[in-house]
Amino acid sequence: MGDETVMSLDEAVQKPHDRLARLLTSDLEQVNDLIRNRMASRHAPRIPEVTAHLVEAGGKRLRPMLTLATARMCGYDGENHVKLAATVEFIHTATLLHDDVVDESAQRRGRPTANLLWDNKSSVLVGDYLFARSFQLMTETGNIRVLDILANASATIAEGEVLQLTAAQNLATDEEIYLQVVRGKTAALFAAACEVGGVVAGADETQVDALRSYGDALGISFQIVDDLLDYGGDTTATGKNVGDDFRERKLTLPVIKAVAKSDDVERAFWVRVIEKGQQDDGDLEHALSLLARHETMEATRMEAVAWADRAKDALSALPDTEIRTMLMDLADYVVARVR
Repeated sequence: MGDETVMSLDEAVQKPHDRLARLLTSDLEQVNDLIRNRMASRHAPRIPEVTAHLVEAGGKRLRPMLTLATARMCGYDGENHVKLAATVEFIHTATLLHDDVVDESAQRRGRPTANLLWDNKSSVLVGDYLFARSFQLMTETGNIRVLDILANASATIAEGEVLQLTAAQNLATDEEIYLQVVRGKTAALFAAACEVGGVVAGADETQVDALRSYGDALGISFQIVDDLLDYGGDTTATGKNVGDDFRERKLTLPVIKAVAKSDDVERAFWVRVIEKGQQDDGDLEHALSLLARHETMEATRMEAVAWADRAKDALSALPDTEIRTMLMDLADYVVARVR
């Protein structure tokens, strides 16, 4: 898919997640009510305080929406998809609380992070509480397979985050390792969110596999785009500071591609700012100039487009419904966020 196709789709498709949210209004209201109910704590009022700060911060609820949408698309008319959607959101929120501590982040969704407003201990422990709540919720469905899927996803997310600790500041990290990190820390939950929607609906194995593949590819595309936006996004729109990944010395795909094309002088620069962490004024601007020189931003964007195309292709095994169209549009919208 070329630039013109993506741009025309962006013009035609205005925020498909908003259209999905309108279609799933009743389900999402139930999810939000369940989240508020289960994040309560009689004995530790800091838990709902910290959780509410993040949960109520205006996130799109994209991951739980995927669970609701895939269940409905596969004909489900019960109530367990609401519990699974809340489970997915709790897992996601827990990982964000932990990530902000690990990354020493100061901003999330345009607001100060919980660890900045409270402290690291509160963020870690409340994240642990939400993980526990998520497992309580998923067991209430009585479906051992969804428990297996979400438990495996939780382990894979943690594994991806730990891998990133060792890979992110090592210039030997290549695109294969980057993809492994992304599949762990981001795509695993997207894939699980979609897969459990099909499983709870009793979809056949071909459809369940297709949903998992859709979520995996969508999650990879989503993370690649996020990594691109860190070097060229609108702070107001992203809720992050431009250059956070650079300052945190994260070796993301645009930089990995630039390192692969670097000469000795350029490589020495990347060694200093990423591996050694010796960053001076003007280094971010120089990094951006190197990305532009080697055209790695555009090369990275095209990889995001390719993964979005894989996500859409996977949906061909699913019923041709309004929701399927919205999920395909969602894949296009993910990559339309960058030019």
